[in-house]
Amino acid sequence: MSTATTAAEEPSMASGRRPRLLVRLFRAATSSALATGISQVSLIGLLWWGATPMVASAVAFVAGAIPNYFLARRWAWGRRGTPTVTGELLPYLLVIGLTGLASVGLTTLAGRLTEPLDLSGFVRIVVLDAVFLTGYAIVFIMKFALLDRLVFHREERTRGSKSPT
Repeated sequence: MSTATTAAEEPSMASGRRPRLLVRLFRAATSSALATGISQVSLIGLLWWGATPMVASAVAFVAGAIPNYFLARRWAWGRRGTPTVTGELLPYLLVIGLTGLASVGLTTLAGRLTEPLDLSGFVRIVVLDAVFLTGYAIVFIMKFALLDRLVFHREERTRGSKSPT
């Protein structure tokens, strides 16, 4: 029996194990970037149509968080099947909720700080969008660590899979 692993087994999803930390980090960052893109389109569109920074950032955050959950759960952490409410969904909602509050709070604060500056519509949108993105970037590593250690920490094994070594 050979101890070498094949390239297909390296992320370990084929054998029922979670992908390794750096693979999870890369995949989580990729799914987060996709979610950020969805959020950006939502945020810019809502601000363009006159929504307040608080409403625009809250809706934009939810618009990105929903697809991010499904993509990250399956691709980054290799989870399949129906998630448990107390073991996965509630902790995920808590982590994402705190992240969302940070992003919405920063964007709302930036909106209030830029009001007296009487910035043009486009410039104001750019400033608010930059703050929204900065909030995402600041909390990404913390969010990844919390999701990795609290939400998706248990390994799911399929019947006949080997335990991790």
